[in-house]
Amino acid sequence: MGILSLVRLWTVLLLVTSGGVYSHSDYLIGMGSYDITGPAADVNMMGYANMEQVASGIHFRLRARTFIVSEPQGKRVVFVNIDACMASQIVTLKVIERLKSRYGDLYTEKNVGISGIHTHAGPGGYLQYVVYIITSLGFVRQSFDALVDGIENSIVQAHDNLRPGSIFINKGELLDAGVNRSPSAYLYNPSEERSKHKYNVDKEMTLLKFVDDQWGPVGSFNWFATHGTSMSRTNSLISGDNKGAAARFMEDWFERNTAEGSYSEEFISDEIPRRVSSIIESSQDSHEELLELASYFEAQPGRPATRISSSARRVRSALRKADRPGFVSAFCQTNCGDVSPNVLGAFCLDTGLPCDFNHSTCGGRNELCYGRGPGYPDEFESTRIIGERQFKMALDLFNEASEQLQGKVDYRQVYVDFSQLNVTLVKKDGNSEVVKTCPAAMGFAFAAGTTDGPGAFDFTQGDDKGNPFWKMVRNVLKPPHKKQMDCHYPKPILLDTGEMTKPYEWAPSILSLQIIRIGQLFILSVPGEFTTMAGRRLRDAVKKQLKSNGNKELSGEIHVVIAGLANGYSQYVTTFEEYQAQRYEGASTLFGPHTLSGYIQEFKKLSKSLVLDRPVQPGPQPPDLLDKQVSFLTPVVMDTTPAGDSFGDVISDVPKNLSLKRGNDLVTVVFQSACPRNDLLTEGTFALVERLEREDKTWTPVYDDDDLCLRFKWSRPKKLSSRSEATVEWRVPESASPGVYRITHFGAAKSLFGSVQHFTGSSSAFLVT
Repeated sequence: MGILSLVRLWTVLLLVTSGGVYSHSDYLIGMGSYDITGPAADVNMMGYANMEQVASGIHFRLRARTFIVSEPQGKRVVFVNIDACMASQIVTLKVIERLKSRYGDLYTEKNVGISGIHTHAGPGGYLQYVVYIITSLGFVRQSFDALVDGIENSIVQAHDNLRPGSIFINKGELLDAGVNRSPSAYLYNPSEERSKHKYNVDKEMTLLKFVDDQWGPVGSFNWFATHGTSMSRTNSLISGDNKGAAARFMEDWFERNTAEGSYSEEFISDEIPRRVSSIIESSQDSHEELLELASYFEAQPGRPATRISSSARRVRSALRKADRPGFVSAFCQTNCGDVSPNVLGAFCLDTGLPCDFNHSTCGGRNELCYGRGPGYPDEFESTRIIGERQFKMALDLFNEASEQLQGKVDYRQVYVDFSQLNVTLVKKDGNSEVVKTCPAAMGFAFAAGTTDGPGAFDFTQGDDKGNPFWKMVRNVLKPPHKKQMDCHYPKPILLDTGEMTKPYEWAPSILSLQIIRIGQLFILSVPGEFTTMAGRRLRDAVKKQLKSNGNKELSGEIHVVIAGLANGYSQYVTTFEEYQAQRYEGASTLFGPHTLSGYIQEFKKLSKSLVLDRPVQPGPQPPDLLDKQVSFLTPVVMDTTPAGDSFGDVISDVPKNLSLKRGNDLVTVVFQSACPRNDLLTEGTFALVERLEREDKTWTPVYDDDDLCLRFKWSRPKKLSSRSEATVEWRVPESASPGVYRITHFGAAKSLFGSVQHFTGSSSAFLVT
């Protein structure tokens, strides 16, 4: 080890052990993480409501990431960030049931918050209300089970990892990772209110840094507003989108730096932080000698494998240090309702000109108006760039965090029926009036979609009238009555979901509202997508309420963040003024124009009870509709191969004497495969890049299907065919070490009688220089 490395290692040890940097702990902290990827084939993706967007492979895996914070002898809170489009009420209910069976009343719906990052590239079918599972052909049990199992396991890990530690908070502005996709609606807000803010979206990232008393940093969670729509509505690979990518980058950065014995702040600009193989070829080996070595390793035919083969070869499990907790980094969602990661703006596909400002149309139609990400036209590159920008901001905040959270751990939670909530509004003259929210309904502009994913037919954003044809279609399903139409005015109702109950409820009415407190930080868990200004109003109202009760403990600065899409999902929440514009977000504000006022009223009540240490009534219980769910997704009957072939055989191998350069070269291998729904290979991998270790001629895993440089694609030659192929693409990153490599595929095939046989196969070897 060189002098510089020794100095850096000594500095790290000093930072980890010095009480001057990491103060004496006030809390017990625990981190957990678990795979929730779900079915990578046949299942419609959740988010765009596009029936043609069906999963057929993996960009990188999805995870549930958890922190638990507890007073040493007091209350505790749990926060789970899931790489899913949103939290689900039925998933939350079943996770709580499992936790109660394990731990009694230690973890309940009151102190457990579950929030989704809002990726639009994850498997759907896991919500319990009809309107959210139409495009997935009903309820998808595999999607549901993957989430419940993964969330539970991540919480169990965090519980088992609870140890004395400290938490630091930091904030900073990230300017180039989100733009307002409904700026015309934002302009409906009062000018004096808009003048208080520099931007028409929130640019602030809030980060928590978790520091174990013994091990030093063990995790970070941050909140920043931008949609999970860098991946488009035509993408079919499961992906955590920009926030999932940022989390992968942050965790890999920490792994790389701890492996090197330091916490370097250096960022490698030409390659997202990755593991660098410790296996370095002798500089004396010639190119010809390495090619000759590679030629000895021909493609390995498909052969039986065990269930654990994939998990055992998974890169990150192989590298994880058993003697210390793994580093967990989550990039959480907040008030992203009108915030797009497609920061170049929205343009017409036919003309290349900007879309209409008020309606996001091109020639009067919405279908050609699309937002462009920074990597346009490559959505994978846009995902990487927006993820990298969030990662770099988080890294700066992580390295500079110095304000320590200190004080109580507490929480309040209540169920509220938003279909008939009385809301007291204070007028400008000081008088008050009582208004009501409405049973859920969706407006015509909902069907227009957004610039992140336009809808179809002749729907447009900003439509406050509707049209006769679609009203006739609506009336076949459920014609809204006059009281409902008046309540939602000026929204013209397209789907009266709150009053549609066959075969069971189409939309939620009872929602969970929750506040989690850790010292001077207050996390507001909301079951929807708040727009920028709606989120600002809620945060300001809660902060004012917390400060108004004369609590000396809160006399200093307090931090309030919104955790979006949490504990359930009820679409959007706009301001009253934005609602009048009836763009997509307003048309998707389910409970009418006073929805936000209802949230503010109920959160002020929760805030007051929290500060005054008073209990709250639990409210009406939400329904458990699990037993009513139906599914029309065709099951996997069996898998077959052509006569004479085996599962795992290589169909299309690498060219003979293939030599690739690091940086951008691409290698592709195709295998005989089987449907990934037969075994999700949770905490495993369907695809692997292995590197030859010269001394003992063994293969070391270096990249898998949780790496952005590797893509696992699955396909059938025909829709109902029992045959299938797996295509593995590896774009060689700059950080790859020179040497001899091969591609390996894992899978599981189902027989006609229902048994499942795991298999594997490998390509011929090739050279990377």
